Amino acid sequence: MIANNTHFTTVDDFQKYLEEKNNELRKENERLEKFSKEILAREESLNLAQEIGHFGSWEVNLKTGNSLFSKESHRMYKLDFDGANSTLETFIERVIDEDKPIVLKALHESTDGKIKSIELRVRRADDVVIHVLLNGKMIFDDDGLPSKIIGTTFDITELVVTKRELKEKTKQLDFQVYHDHLTKLPNRTLFNDRLEQSIANSSRTDQILAVLFIDLDNFKQINDTLGHNIGDKVLQLISKRLSTCIRLDDSLSRLGGDEFTVIIHNLKTPESAADVAQKILDIINSKLIVDNNELYLSASIGISVYPKDSSNANDLLKFADSAMYKAKEKDKNNYQFYSSDMTQLAFEKVLMQTSLHTAIMKKEFIVYYQPQINAKNNTVIGMEALVRWQHPTMGIVSPAKFIPIAEESGFIITLDNFVMKQAMSDFVNWYNKGLNPGTLSLNLSIKQLNNDYFINFLKHTIKETGFNIQWLEFEITETQMMQDPLSSIEKLNTISSMGITIAIDDFGTGYSSLTYLKRLPVDKLKIDKSFIDEIPHDEEDCTISKAIIALARSLNLKIIAEGVEHKEQKEFLLEHGCELIQGYYYSRPLPKDEAEIYLKMPIV
Repeated sequence: MIANNTHFTTVDDFQKYLEEKNNELRKENERLEKFSKEILAREESLNLAQEIGHFGSWEVNLKTGNSLFSKESHRMYKLDFDGANSTLETFIERVIDEDKPIVLKALHESTDGKIKSIELRVRRADDVVIHVLLNGKMIFDDDGLPSKIIGTTFDITELVVTKRELKEKTKQLDFQVYHDHLTKLPNRTLFNDRLEQSIANSSRTDQILAVLFIDLDNFKQINDTLGHNIGDKVLQLISKRLSTCIRLDDSLSRLGGDEFTVIIHNLKTPESAADVAQKILDIINSKLIVDNNELYLSASIGISVYPKDSSNANDLLKFADSAMYKAKEKDKNNYQFYSSDMTQLAFEKVLMQTSLHTAIMKKEFIVYYQPQINAKNNTVIGMEALVRWQHPTMGIVSPAKFIPIAEESGFIITLDNFVMKQAMSDFVNWYNKGLNPGTLSLNLSIKQLNNDYFINFLKHTIKETGFNIQWLEFEITETQMMQDPLSSIEKLNTISSMGITIAIDDFGTGYSSLTYLKRLPVDKLKIDKSFIDEIPHDEEDCTISKAIIALARSLNLKIIAEGVEHKEQKEFLLEHGCELIQGYYYSRPLPKDEAEIYLKMPIV
């Protein structure tokens, strides 16, 4: 229809007018077409961005109920997309039942106009459950009424799985950091933390707690003889046994090696800890079978008590450790409570360990010699080399004080090697002077015997000093030898094959088996001083001494008695067939110069 106010005078005017309008319509169509293409391009870019970002967009008209979900939203849910609008119910029904209340709660709270963010689990059309993050915001009309909700949906399944895996790995790492990998028990780090907490709790509630330090006796022998694989299995079984001895509130840890600790809470009295300690000893003493090996173990336990001994965690552990060593010294397989005297002893022990390592460099050790005499004809048949420590401030230190520490620290090997080299040099010197010191008796520690380099050192020292191997005798204590008799037999056979004689020292104190004694390459038995002290007045000591002499004769072994101090002892021994004597009756241990003088003088 042509407007009433438009007048045309000629047909040409009218045609001209139509052409102008056609041009306007064409331009408008071109503009609309261009705009439409831009909209389509933007929509395509938005779809691509949503696909790349794994999120979809959606809009719900609350007045009409119409919904608009993007192509990516459909793809995310594995639904077909045909360009038609999908309903809100189509997507809500995909939410798993347990999470639907979360959606309803979010819709209820969205009336404040703030953006809401919720995580949901959704079951896709292919029945796979995914995790999604919904972000939505309520839009209001001019009257302030809810008009529509618009939002986005993110597929966060990969993120959730990664977080879950990371959480599990973190949990595993935390366990590894704070637990022993072999027994799965708390390690030293976690033990220290728990002890600190236990002290704090006991302080608040005014309760008594105890720390038990448990060390398996002679566990190294299991590793050395049966292998570390068996040793590890033993530790795993022992840890399970220990866990049955404590309450749920108590704490069992493995500090390392064969050392375990227990924190006992809420004790009625400090002495109550002894009940747990005895329970632990009993269960460790029970027979253990590992890979067809029947084993019997024991343990030494030290006990410290809060607040009696200390309120400091480090001190409680240190004191329990000191008490454990006291239990070791008392023949093992027992428990000991800490006392203040132990701190002083431990302090002295540390000082002595430190001094030992510098004593050889400072030439503080010297070798003394105690003559061994044939009492039948009063002749020297040998000299036992004994080490003495001339400390610059303490004077002569008794071997009883430093030898056990040297053995424990492993320093005994260095010390024995020093004595060997010095004594061999002195003997060569005496023989070169025309003297006859007889046989050199050297004490052989089990650590020295087990050292891989011992035989090489022995051969090298003999060659270096010019020592005659026929002059040499090694003394090994019965107690040390019986720690691992099979290994001792093998290594002593090697020594014996070199032409070196072997004597068992302190015989009668180590409960050696006659079966092993027959297999050992032993040349001489040495009757321990404890059996000599009371003869001939103590009937039991006399009987034991005579039995040892008879045993030596039956095995065709030489016999020597040490610690002989009185004429009556000497005469008793001679009467019953023991001619070789060592002790103060003839001579105390002498330094080198005095020993040389002794060799030059007749024996009365």
